[in-house]
Formats: sequence, structure tokens, C-alpha cells
Amino acid sequence: MLHPNSRWNVHDTNQQLTNELSQKLNIAPLVATLLVNRGISTVEEANSFLYAEKEKVYDPFLFQDMEKTVERINLAIHEQQPILIFGDYDADGVTSTTVLLETLSEMGANVTYYIPNRFSEGYGPNRQAFQKAYEEGIQLIITVDTGIAALEEATQAKELGMDLIITDHHEAGKELPEAFSIIHPNTPGSTYPYKHLAGVGVAFKLAHALKGELPEELLDLVAIGTIADLVPLNGENRTLVKRGLNILARTTRLGLQELCELAGHTISEIDEETVGFTIGPRLNAPGRLEHAGPAVQLLKTNNSTEAKMLAEEIDQMNNDRKQIVSTIADEAIQIVKDHFDLTENKVIVVGKSGWNSGVIGIVASRLVEKFYRPTIILSIDEETGMAKGSARSIKGFNLFENLSACSDILPHFGGHSMAAGMSLAVENIETLRQRLNELANQQLKPEDFMPVTEVEATISLKEINISTISQLGQLAPYGMGNPKPQILIENAMITSRKKIGANKNHLRLTLGQKDDVLDGVGFQLGHLEPELSLGARASVIGELSINEWNNQQKPQIFLKDVAIKEWQLFDLRGNRQFEEWITYLKEKKGLFIFFSEKNFEKYSSNLDSICITDKKVAEHLDINERNIILFDLPIHIEWLEAVVKDKIPAAIYAYFHQKEDHFFATVPTRNHFKWYYAFLLKRGIFDLKRYGEDLAVHKGWSKETISFMSKVFFELDFVTIKDGSIKINPQKGKRDLEDSPTYKMKQEQIKMEKEFTYSTYNDLKKWFDERLAQKVLAEEEINTWI
Repeated sequence: MLHPNSRWNVHDTNQQLTNELSQKLNIAPLVATLLVNRGISTVEEANSFLYAEKEKVYDPFLFQDMEKTVERINLAIHEQQPILIFGDYDADGVTSTTVLLETLSEMGANVTYYIPNRFSEGYGPNRQAFQKAYEEGIQLIITVDTGIAALEEATQAKELGMDLIITDHHEAGKELPEAFSIIHPNTPGSTYPYKHLAGVGVAFKLAHALKGELPEELLDLVAIGTIADLVPLNGENRTLVKRGLNILARTTRLGLQELCELAGHTISEIDEETVGFTIGPRLNAPGRLEHAGPAVQLLKTNNSTEAKMLAEEIDQMNNDRKQIVSTIADEAIQIVKDHFDLTENKVIVVGKSGWNSGVIGIVASRLVEKFYRPTIILSIDEETGMAKGSARSIKGFNLFENLSACSDILPHFGGHSMAAGMSLAVENIETLRQRLNELANQQLKPEDFMPVTEVEATISLKEINISTISQLGQLAPYGMGNPKPQILIENAMITSRKKIGANKNHLRLTLGQKDDVLDGVGFQLGHLEPELSLGARASVIGELSINEWNNQQKPQIFLKDVAIKEWQLFDLRGNRQFEEWITYLKEKKGLFIFFSEKNFEKYSSNLDSICITDKKVAEHLDINERNIILFDLPIHIEWLEAVVKDKIPAAIYAYFHQKEDHFFATVPTRNHFKWYYAFLLKRGIFDLKRYGEDLAVHKGWSKETISFMSKVFFELDFVTIKDGSIKINPQKGKRDLEDSPTYKMKQEQIKMEKEFTYSTYNDLKKWFDERLAQKVLAEEEINTWI
């Protein structure tokens, strides 16, 4: 068996709704199932989702304060009052800044922008920046993707005589800033219909209101910021992103063209994954390492030389960021392993002086992936005695709520249920760790520390085809709130498996059900290859896709997890790389079972092993849930039956090492014995030592055959053997060959070889299946895993 890496939460589907949507929309049942599981139950809702790019966006004047905001900005433009756009340093922030900067510039405003330095100023508006803006003559400040928590700064702006307009989407506190106006989709009493816009979405709404028409040309920036900020890709966000990706595919922004080319992507083929894994991280990199200014400049430049230079600079920053993240993550993981018992630390809080505070959020995500616990990574400043932290969580532990319970030791914190940032005094780190772990002990159950994979549909291989997979593309763009669908395929036979990739760290798998086959690729799953036996029936989850090669298309699945509910048989008979398997099985804490004392003495050193020399030992051996290695064969088949009878091993590795081949040696028949006895009777005495080999050659037998028959005659008291000579005894009556222990053992060994050494995989599997307590286990495992 093979346990999955996560808990599979397989969704139930309303089959009636699924059938209705499939028929009325003429779509594949799988696509209809996924729509229903996304809360879509009518044809109208389905059309709105599938063709979101055709949907109308909401009127921006549905925002509270939008009308007065537009009036104030128009006044500033008319009077040429200096306007400052105050942005954030992430991809959402720089795209928000660019959206409003381009809009106001086009309208003739006297406008500049400012993005704080993450390291010297921290997140969001700050008093020093506002004071500087006042001294430079700024009369109107407009925040984008930030500001909803700037209570002190709003008061400061008012006292200095500057108007402050806040546009933001982050979670609002109980008290709102005393600003001139606030454009936010989800403040208390908000009348805007859609609550989950990204910062760039809110800035775009303001641009729409200012221009009086939808500024389509800015939707490429909206798509980038929305995808990068991991807000839900449903509702209005879905409409904005679908339209935006179409604009992005033909964008004239020189910086984006250069950036994509450097990353090895074609701008015309860009999709949400390209944005999420290529463009977004690169736009984030400057703000994480230095200052976000180059990212804004990259988005708005019209100079090809500058675009190329900025793209190269940002790409190098992203490479540097990756290296820094890797180094800090390695250090943090080692600290956890060395100093924190995970049975006691339900929440990981780890910090170190000198860690780059711009990347600790990514590091926190890495540790959540590694240990699957809520994690806070802290960058400690020894001079100030303060620590900046970034947190990521798991399902069931709301970071914002739990940090709020610790607000007395957190001068600054903010975020949402799954991610947050904070600062605190170094002396309070241990207190924070203790408090959060106490809260986690109250809120989290043992099963919460195993990741959950949401599985939306269960299908057979017969249902998978090019047409169905092509239709899945209508569900894109995928992201938060609209994840890539994970599909479950149950009880498919593994017909081939292989490690692939330069470092052999990926897995290629072929699955079969009757006449249907499907290829699968599991990235970073190469370690599973030795745990999958050919012929085993596996259940897999993953994402369906189309593999194109040499102008041919084939369905495939990108594997995310693999489970095998039954015990597995690994056929290692005649395996020449058995020493490699020994190393692997030692790591898997396999139990090596010997039946030969000679083999046990010779091979069992440094192995978890046992030598079985009688049936009782075999009967009492506990192999349940264990990997067992049958190194050789017993003298009696009953011993092997006793080892496995009514037990539940995880896997059986059948090696069956033997020095002597009983099955293919010359097996003497009764005629052989009759001729040999007559020969001895005629001779009276025969020198086996001198002439035994000559006799074997003469008859076409092996020397071992002569020795074997001689020993049988001796045990039946037909002959005496002395000094290498054999002599007939006077006849004392008839006896059967079966009365000879040697003959009987030989027959049993031949039978065992036929049954175990030379049988097919299926026959060997059947032999064990008939004796193991497997059927009960399968039911129990199904209930545990799914």
C-alpha cells in the first residue's frame, strides 16, 4: 500500500444539475460537474462564468465616495494642484500605481508617485513620507493598494492641509481613517456589489470613473496585479482578468515584452500561469530587495533601450531573490529541526538576525509546505531590538484573528486568515510563540496537520479524451476561488513507471483500465517510483492536460498525489540491482525474512531481520503494516503460509535467493531409479567417487542426480555407502520413494520453485492474496484516506 501525501476531500456532485447543464450547454459531463462544484447551478450562471469576458463590469459610481472623489481629483487637475500617488511595493501596488499614474497624466494632471522603502519605512503610509510630501507642495495624496489602516497618517494629512483619498482593498479595521474619501469595496456599509477586487482593480475603477468610459488599454495591468495578489478569480475579477489577458497578449508595453522574452515566454501566448509564475515574481523582486521604483518605470517606459535595461535589472533581481530565499529557507528549516519539537510546536515561530525582511513571506510559505504548520518567519534587527515578521497559515487557523489576540505585544500587524505581517520587540518573540501554540492547541485537531486536497470529480480513463480536456480550458483563468480542477482516477493498474529528468526527480507513470490507458507525469514525485509496483491498482489525483508531440495530441495527467489501498507485491526475483534495493529497504525500515540459517549468517548483518526455522516462529511474526522482504525460500511451504496467513503487510518484496536450482536440475523419475537400481544390482558394488561422473555423462544426467538417487536408496536402506562406494543391501521388502526424507524434500522444493521462483507475477500475487487479510483493510483505508 502507499499512503497519500494529503487528505483527499472528494466533492459530492448534484448529478441532476450536472446532467442538465451538460445537455443544455452541450458540454462534457466533467465540465458540467466542475461548474456545479463551483456553485454554478443555472444555464445563465454557467454562461456568465464560461464567457465572463462578455460580461459588463459594475458601474464605478456604486462605490461610496466615488462621486466626491472624482470631483476632488478633477478640481486638482483643473487647478494644477500637485497630486501624489502613494503606492505599495508589490506587484499589485506597482500596477495600481501605474494605472492611476497613466490615467492622471493623460488627463493633464500635475502628478508624481511615491512608493515607500520596505526596509527603512515599512508597509503603507508613514508620517515621514507625508511630511516630505507636504514640504514639496503636494495638495492631494491618493493611496493605491494601501492606506485603509493609516489612522495616524490620515489625521496628519488633515492637520497639514492635504486632502487624502484612500483606495485600498485590504481588510478594514473597526476604525476607518479620517480621510477626504475612501474607495474600498468591502468597508462596513459598502454598496459596491463585488467585494474581492485587488488593489489594482480598485485603482482601475477610479480610472474608469475619472475617464467616463472603460479604459480597456489598462486591463493588462489589472490582470497582472489581480493574479499576482492572489485574490479570488471569480465574479468581476474573472471578467477583468479574462479581458486583461487578451490585452496583455498584444500589449505594446515595451518593458513587459522585454521581461517575457528574458524569461523565455512569448507574449502572445501568455496566460494566468505565466503571470503568476513569471511576471508577478519579477515585478515583486525590486520591492523585496531594494525599491519598487524600477518596476513602475518598466511598466510605463516608452524607450526601448530603457525597457531592455530595466528588464535585465529586474530579472537579475529576481534571480538574486531566489538565491536569498533558498538560503534563508534552508537555515530556517535546519533551525526548526535542531530546536523545535514539532509534536509540541503546532505553530512555528523562528527568527534570525540579518534575514532579508523582503523575502520572509516566501520563506514562511516554504516552511508551511515543508512542515504544514502555521509559520512566522522573523527578521531580527539587533540594533533596534525589533523583529519584522511574515506569516502564512494552514486551513483551520485564522492568522488575523489569532494575531489580534496577541495585539498587546504587536505594535503593528495586519493581514487576513492565511497571511499576515507584523512587528514586535525581540523579547516578546517567545511570548508570541507560546500564546499562538496555546491557541493552536485549542483550535487544531491532529488531522489538521495533514494537507487537504480538494478533489472535484472522479472519472474513469474511458471518460478522458482530447475533446473533454479542451473544454476544460473554458474554466480558465484559474486561481484563488477558481482553482485548477483536481481529478480522481480510482483503481487504475500501473503498467509502467520510470524516474525521469536530469536528476531523476520526476515520475512517469502509465495507468490502465481494461483497454484504456493514460500517461501521467509527476513533477518532484520521482521518489515514489520504488514504492509503486507494476500491476498494482493505484488511485491518483491530478490535473488533466493535452500532451502535444510531433503534431500528435494525447491526453495526460499531471500527477499531484498517488495512493494504493491494497498491499503491494514487488517482484525482485533475479534482480541484479538487489543491493540498491537493500539500501532503499533499510531506509524504509523493511523486515528481512530469512529461512536459511546459512543465508542469515552471511547476509543479515546490519539488517532488521529474522531467521525462521519453524512454523511457530512464523505464526507469531508480526508483519502488519510492515514492508517485508522474503530473502529466500523455506524448507516447508507451511512456514511461508504461516508468515502471511491472515496478516496485513504494507508490501512484500519477493527476492527468493537460492544457490541451487532444484526445478531445472535433472529430476529423476521412477524409471531413472529403476534403471539405477538394476545397474547397482548387476554390479553389486560401484565406486561412486571414481566413476559416478562417467556414469552421469553416459546417461546424460548430472552428477548431482546420481548423488541424489544414491542418498534416497541409502535412506530407504536399499544400499550402504562407505568410502565413496555404494553396495546393494539384501532386499528387505518394498518401500515407496516418498519414505525418503531427501526425496520428499526434493519434491517439495521443486513444487515451491514452480510456485514461487518460476511463477508469473499474477500467479504469485494471487497466492498471497488468498492468504492475506487484505479485503478488510481496503475498506478501512478508503474510509481513512477519502
